[in-house]
Amino acid sequence: MMDKERSCIRDWKIYHVFSLMHADYVILVKFSSCSSTKGVQYETNNLDFKVGPDGTVFAAREMQLPPRQIAFVVTVWDYQPMERWDAIVRLLVGEKIFPHSVHKQKGKKSTSLEIMQPPNDMLLPWPQHQNSNGLRRQKRDWVIPPINVPENSRGPFPQQLVRIRSDKDNDIPIRYSITGVGADQPPMEVFNIDSMSGRMYVTRPMDREERASYHLRAHAVDMNGNKVENPIDLYIYVIDMNDNRPEFINQVYNGSVDEGSKPGTYVMTVTANDADDSTTANGMVRYRIVTQTPQSPSQNMFTINSETGDIVTVAAGLDREKVQQYTVIVQATDMEGNLNYGLSNTATAIITVTDVNDNPPEFTTSTYAGEVPENRIEVVVANLTVMDRDQPHSPNWNAVYRIISGDPSGHFSIRTDPVTNEGMVTVVKAVDYEMNRAFMLTVMVSNQAPLASGIQMSFQSTAGVTISVMDINEAPYFPSNHKLIRLEEGVPMGTVLTTFSAVDPDRFMQQAVRYSKLSDPANWLNINATNGQITTAAVLDRESVYIKNNVYEATFLAADNGIPPASGTGTLQIYLIDINDNAPELLPKEAQVCEKPNLNVINITAADADIDPNIGPYVFELPFMPSAVRKNWTITRLNGDYAQLSLRIMYLEAGVYDVPIIVTDSGNPPLSNMSIIKVKVCPCDENGDCTTIGAVAAAGLGTGAIIAILICIIILLTMVLLFVVWMKRREKERHTKQLLIDPEDDVRDNILKYDEEGGGEEDQDYDLSQLQQPETMDHVLNKAPGVRRVDERPVGAEPQYPIRPVVPHPGDIGDFINEGLRAADNDPTAPPYDSLLVFDYEGSGSTAGSVSSLNSSSSGDQDYDYLNDWGPRFKKLADMYGGGDED
Repeated sequence: MMDKERSCIRDWKIYHVFSLMHADYVILVKFSSCSSTKGVQYETNNLDFKVGPDGTVFAAREMQLPPRQIAFVVTVWDYQPMERWDAIVRLLVGEKIFPHSVHKQKGKKSTSLEIMQPPNDMLLPWPQHQNSNGLRRQKRDWVIPPINVPENSRGPFPQQLVRIRSDKDNDIPIRYSITGVGADQPPMEVFNIDSMSGRMYVTRPMDREERASYHLRAHAVDMNGNKVENPIDLYIYVIDMNDNRPEFINQVYNGSVDEGSKPGTYVMTVTANDADDSTTANGMVRYRIVTQTPQSPSQNMFTINSETGDIVTVAAGLDREKVQQYTVIVQATDMEGNLNYGLSNTATAIITVTDVNDNPPEFTTSTYAGEVPENRIEVVVANLTVMDRDQPHSPNWNAVYRIISGDPSGHFSIRTDPVTNEGMVTVVKAVDYEMNRAFMLTVMVSNQAPLASGIQMSFQSTAGVTISVMDINEAPYFPSNHKLIRLEEGVPMGTVLTTFSAVDPDRFMQQAVRYSKLSDPANWLNINATNGQITTAAVLDRESVYIKNNVYEATFLAADNGIPPASGTGTLQIYLIDINDNAPELLPKEAQVCEKPNLNVINITAADADIDPNIGPYVFELPFMPSAVRKNWTITRLNGDYAQLSLRIMYLEAGVYDVPIIVTDSGNPPLSNMSIIKVKVCPCDENGDCTTIGAVAAAGLGTGAIIAILICIIILLTMVLLFVVWMKRREKERHTKQLLIDPEDDVRDNILKYDEEGGGEEDQDYDLSQLQQPETMDHVLNKAPGVRRVDERPVGAEPQYPIRPVVPHPGDIGDFINEGLRAADNDPTAPPYDSLLVFDYEGSGSTAGSVSSLNSSSSGDQDYDYLNDWGPRFKKLADMYGGGDED
């Protein structure tokens, strides 16, 4: 039933009460402000009563009732939505009253109705007991029906809900209390109870969305706190009110649907939630479409399922090329969509019409034209433009071009510009004007994605492309490149070798070709400038350094007289056949052998610049003249390339011998050569190696010369030894001399640590007095005579010099300097002698006067020419400051 009907059930009222007899009329149950009770059935939990279909309660049989009142639960079933509601019926037991007995006496008020009128909110949760004089019937504890409290009540508060009492409060004072969530558990004090009267109150408005029900327990104790009755469960349900609007999960929903979709195609789902009770109309949300923008091609392109929120297409005609996006306002209303009583909210559904390939690409024109120079590749010769109304830069829009006829050799290809979707006809294989002056291509265009079902290709998807070939001046070329010829080396100068001519591919141009040399490393060839005939300019030698693998290579240039002129190159390779034009040479040129035979031999071979068959096997032989050669030496053949030279006699004096040998190759005709080999004959040890003396003897020196050399070597070694001994003795004497400074205290070669901050010179362990001018010279004068160290101060009487004026006159500067020079030259103790100059020692003071008294002359320009008279030491100063005025 609707919530309105349930609110009627809560308004049941008691109209008549009589003493209960069988089939007596007891009470009439009605709906307040309800128009229909169709489909409603009533039941009761008490077998002593029945409820008719119109809500009338009857006594089922004669019974003896308690003296005061009886309560039972009436249940209402609505089988249409299968819902149930419970209500409490309280009956007050009183005397039977007839209509004629109900009257009003003068001066008195009739109280019979007042007696029988019970409190509207009283519950007897505990069973009533018979007094001790009568019979006692045991009954189970009553089941108290739930207490329904509407949410958002305006009060005033506290608002009484029900009164709880025990029948024992007539005998003893009873204290009532409640426990549970909402009473003594958080949230605290939502409900409270008057401990004396048992009246239970709600203290503030209820919110079903915060908490839908409360479970409390009622307690009854005496004044001492002893339990009088068992605790009774109280269930309090917060009755929902329609106080919450439906809320969409998203304020904006995005969906999509393919263009051309059939009616009934699912698009998207919108969802709204209502915080009210979803089992009642308060929380039952229904959807509807409020507006659709744009309203093309129909104002109702979409519909929505009122219960699920599914949006589907309802009309055909979705075309992305016409409408790309729809904006639909969806409204959600509770109370099952009742716009008069329900609360509503709206959201926006944006439906994008997605593209399908329902538009084939079409050429913007039926013919295209272009031109291309011959012999050029990767050149764009024409741009093909198409029109496609599908989604740009998508597979439904991207164009794919192909050539279907007119290019059997594959000279062209068509590439797609990814930005403009144009087809670029590109040359991928060079074209020849002399072969093809023009091409007529037929091209076709399609999309990267296949066309949608039911869409046919248009006749405008093909076009013709005319490509003209431009003639250009092509370079002459040598048909045989590289050209190889074979001939014997040594041909004479001026010999005609071959004709190396080029071909001009420009058959439709009258042009002449001229030849020239481009590369001729040995300058052996000449070429005729008009016909390309090659002749020799020198003798060709296969053994030349310009020959590699018997081949000589030269490059020639052929140029036409076109505008602009063009040229091509050709390479001529000459393979030279070897002739026997080089005699063999003996190897090695030098050798060594012992003075006695059979100890070692010399292996010899030959080197020939020619190649096979003009080389080995070789013939080695000794000449007949001079006769001593064959007398002392002999040659033994090992194989065709090697032989052995050895001594023929038993002993040959040590020395160097020139042995001539004749070597002959196997060429046709053969060539011979007499070569000289220098053989060193020397005495050998048991291993067959020359001794040292033997090597010297082999160099050609006699025995006396060898002895003289050895004596010289011994004398030289003796002199070196004596010199070393003398130098060591002198060094020892130098170290024995006394120094001004003790070697252990010598700080000249010591490492000074500058990063230690101490007390200055007083903090050092050095004997700095050694660095000062000694006050006495006794220790020097008492030294033994000998060599003096260069760093010792000279010993002698110090001359006395006149006392210098403290403040010299500027005019006497020349005298002052001359006097200082004279004193320095005559002072035997003055430098230069090697001495330590200590600059970092600060003594007790200087014996010299202050230099602050020296002042520069300001009386005028100073004449420095007199510096030339002071000697070479002041020559530089004279050059710098002398010379007079130069202005």
